[in-house]
Amino acid sequence: MRPGVSRAITGICLSALLALTFGVSTPRAQDTDTMDASLPVFEFHSGFWVNLHHFLYHEARAKLAARESASGGNALARSDGPVLKQSGAAANPLTPPQQKLWDDAIAYYIENYASKDLLVNIDLILLKNQLGDFEDCTELTGKKQPRCDAGLPGRIGPVLESVAPIYRSRWWADHDRANRRWVARVAPLVREQGVGLSERLADIYQTRWPKERIRVDVCAYANGAGAYTTLDPVRVTIASTDSRNQGTEAFEVLFHEASHSIALPVEAAISRECKQRDKPIPRNLWHALIFYTTGEVLRPIMKGPPEPEKEGGDAAPKPVPTPPKSSIVPYELRDILTQRGWEQYHLLLLMYWQPYLDGKVTFGDAIAHLISAA
Repeated sequence: MRPGVSRAITGICLSALLALTFGVSTPRAQDTDTMDASLPVFEFHSGFWVNLHHFLYHEARAKLAARESASGGNALARSDGPVLKQSGAAANPLTPPQQKLWDDAIAYYIENYASKDLLVNIDLILLKNQLGDFEDCTELTGKKQPRCDAGLPGRIGPVLESVAPIYRSRWWADHDRANRRWVARVAPLVREQGVGLSERLADIYQTRWPKERIRVDVCAYANGAGAYTTLDPVRVTIASTDSRNQGTEAFEVLFHEASHSIALPVEAAISRECKQRDKPIPRNLWHALIFYTTGEVLRPIMKGPPEPEKEGGDAAPKPVPTPPKSSIVPYELRDILTQRGWEQYHLLLLMYWQPYLDGKVTFGDAIAHLISAA
């Protein structure tokens, strides 16, 4: 994995905060404007090249799916995010030369990337990380600025540069605005609860949270799940426009994705216990466990405030009741309970993992009971 030095986005001014919250336009000197560097645990980026890459990947998969559907084949799964409302210049058709460049870029992505998984394909992981490392550059091949030679493989560098002016003039402003609004909404909880939650999750998984802040690339589009995490280095990619990443779910998906970097002891313990019992490793059990754990740890924070006392009354306000466990199963787990057998995992986690979260049994005993019953 190319190490690369992560270029953190630093500083934030009042005008930028107003732009994030209310959509006020502010002049920018470069594509990677400032975000709040005072936040703990995470550093948020809305990088031009990473966003362009994911947008082309999204559009290539859409075109490939339509082509396969028209030919009667098995259509490629199309759940890579919503279609953004286009405004201003983005709503106008491309000129013929622009359309040719854009079509060529989409064709390149169809041929090289669209059928590959952003989460597991090493070429796509390396490409994403390199594009993030060079987010403050206006080019990728170093023709004008030698320091901006990203060393990208094949023709991807020239391809991205060829459509960069089109993307910048037609879509980037809307995408970047959506990214920054998403960060502005999640930032208060990160600032208030981030350190405590990261320590609590690391303690549960019997490990340490990464010493450096985890980089989060906020993009208009990500993958079919709406977010994914790659390791070495740990980097989270989250789709700001995905309906599953809004409201309280935004905070949940952020910490769920980050937990992939610290939950390796759970995966190792499950594997070890299965080997000792000569049992196959239950598919997706550790992933279901991460979803469940994140939901449980965030539950006290996500409970609403008590109802205010009525005027003229002297009774104490009624506390908001804790929601039943079934109501806080994270969105992705809810979606695939039946298809993947995660409904059974949820019951097992309630019975055998919850006591560990409550401090009633040890980590080892909880894993042993889970595997015994799985």
